[in-house]
Amino acid sequence: MAYILALDQGTSSSRSIVFDADGHIVAMAQREFRQIYPQPGWVEHDPMEIWDSQLATAREALAKAGLTSSADITAQVKAIGITNQRETTLVWNRRTGQPIYNAIVWQDRRAEPLCAQLRAQGLSDQVRASTGLVIDAYFSATKIRWILDHVNGAHIAAAKGELAFGTVDSWLLWKLTGGRVHATDVSNAARTMLFDIRHNVWDHELLKQLHVPESLLPKVFPSSHVFGESDAALLGASLPIAGMAGDQQSALFGQACFSAGLAKNTYGTGCFMLMHTGDRFRTSTNGLITTSAAQVDAKPQFAFEGSVFIGGAVVQWLRDGLKAISASSEVQGLAESVPDSGGVMFVPAFTGLGAPYWQAEARGAIVGLTRGSTVAHIARAALESIAYQCAALLQAMSRDAADGGGPGAGTQVTELRVDGGACVNDLLMQFQADLLGIPVVRPKVIETTALGAAYLAGLATGVYRNLDELSSQWQVERRFHPTLARDRAQELMARWEHAVRQTVAD
Repeated sequence: MAYILALDQGTSSSRSIVFDADGHIVAMAQREFRQIYPQPGWVEHDPMEIWDSQLATAREALAKAGLTSSADITAQVKAIGITNQRETTLVWNRRTGQPIYNAIVWQDRRAEPLCAQLRAQGLSDQVRASTGLVIDAYFSATKIRWILDHVNGAHIAAAKGELAFGTVDSWLLWKLTGGRVHATDVSNAARTMLFDIRHNVWDHELLKQLHVPESLLPKVFPSSHVFGESDAALLGASLPIAGMAGDQQSALFGQACFSAGLAKNTYGTGCFMLMHTGDRFRTSTNGLITTSAAQVDAKPQFAFEGSVFIGGAVVQWLRDGLKAISASSEVQGLAESVPDSGGVMFVPAFTGLGAPYWQAEARGAIVGLTRGSTVAHIARAALESIAYQCAALLQAMSRDAADGGGPGAGTQVTELRVDGGACVNDLLMQFQADLLGIPVVRPKVIETTALGAAYLAGLATGVYRNLDELSSQWQVERRFHPTLARDRAQELMARWEHAVRQTVAD
């Protein structure tokens, strides 16, 4: 039997999943790790905790799969695939392998003043034309600059080539290979705000503008590529690391969205909607970004993306902040105890608003409260806020898809494939379909982020022959059809947009 080990390094936990060649889960292990909040708006992780938790889950998953001997692992595990929380930024010493600062997480907003400065310098068009992104503290570039500016001697050490930057995939690859390989894939490089995604090269002009030396950066390869081999001592055998992709592009790949017009939405800590747009670079005019899709060869592939900063995290806030529930699993029951939200709208702009609004200064708001409002109404409004934010993304995507000419133009999304932890919530998925007016499709395997990494690794090592073989493995578990009248859905979206406007001070 052929197996692939997928390492899924997320924002709040590290997971490892062993898949068989048919894409079925054989074994899984997961460990949470600390979230560090040094001050408001700052979010950090300990890089060594990321590594230790990921290695521990890899060993545990292999053991659960019955792969305990070196001979079994060598014979049956064909490859390792890595997928990771994107944009999160690490800088370490090349000689010692020690991080010079904690990982600055994608949610962190400390670099917003530098972003404002870059926007004031008129760099927005240049950044968008090269990287497909907007200037925002979400992306890695200004996080790198912050570390270099605030760690003693970092600029000098970087200039001497003594430091290495990486997103989490690069860090795991470095650790797995004992520091022999410093590399990334196009989908992660595309999230740095330093990468020319049209030509798949680092943008020298942007590096100069941000005072980031190129010697700091990893080499960039396609997502399906043999990057190196793991140290045998780590997992019991030396295994090819043959697939890497940022979590959202990996999920797009795992959902078999290989061609223009296919779209997926991942419901995790945040929500991330991607629509494949083919091999043509197209710029959004509706608040989305253009990003690199996972690539199986050197030919660029693109996607429109919209990012919701607070998705499933709103349920965590109900649990930990409001104390409305004691476990996240209770939210559906509480929300279903009322027929609707009673006019309550909850905009969870705890860290600003992402696409399509890009309002960094927005703050959360609960509006429409009356004497009759209860915690159940707020819970339902919280769940519905996830669907509203995602509906706003798809509306922006549809407008972009209708614009312009050439390949991929005019392509409309006819169904939305879903994954991530919150997609198991039937109430949320039905409301999502009602708002969108198209079917929402949940696959049998919802661990599509890890599955995408496994597929990429399997393609590079001959476990799979081609994309058609992978498409045939994708199967539907449930299809949610819209039941709400379109005029009512439009009325609800108009109320949502009105609530969003309340979160931004005049």
